[in-house]
Amino acid sequence: MNEAQLEFLRQSIRTIADYPKPGIQFRDITTLLRERRAFAMTIEALIAPWRDQKIDKVAGIEARGFILGGAVAHGLAAGFIPIRKRGKLPHATVRVAYSLEYGVDEMEMHKDAIDDGERVLLLDDLVATGGTATAAAQLLKSAGAQMVAASFVIDLPDLGGAARLRGAGIEVHSLLTF
Repeated sequence: MNEAQLEFLRQSIRTIADYPKPGIQFRDITTLLRERRAFAMTIEALIAPWRDQKIDKVAGIEARGFILGGAVAHGLAAGFIPIRKRGKLPHATVRVAYSLEYGVDEMEMHKDAIDDGERVLLLDDLVATGGTATAAAQLLKSAGAQMVAASFVIDLPDLGGAARLRGAGIEVHSLLTF
């Protein structure tokens, strides 16, 4: 993408001050999703690096990762894996616990979501501290996935999430930084 296209996408994202708590600048991609040109450009940009990489599955983290991941999986002719909060999937699951700012949570996926050695791209809208994405990558690897990369629309580099993922040996791609 050229600089003008990236700036168009950046301008398509709404910033909400002090949400969900004071001091946080929430990057809301629903404004990008509602604008067909911005949404199409975003999906194409998320697909482009992987078009010839033989991706078997795209794993999307609940909830915005479902929207983006489903579209990217379709564009790559790959399957889609939903990674959800504990208790939301109807069949046998595998799960991983991960730390939040004020406690612990768990995410899970179906046990039969991945065949051993499948090439998987992890996708979400934003990487902040990297805790959720690192846990999702751990979950995918423990199920036998060959992690190709983690891909995001937005990286908040001051929070260190992309660096944390790279430190765990995961390639990281982001379209925009804020």
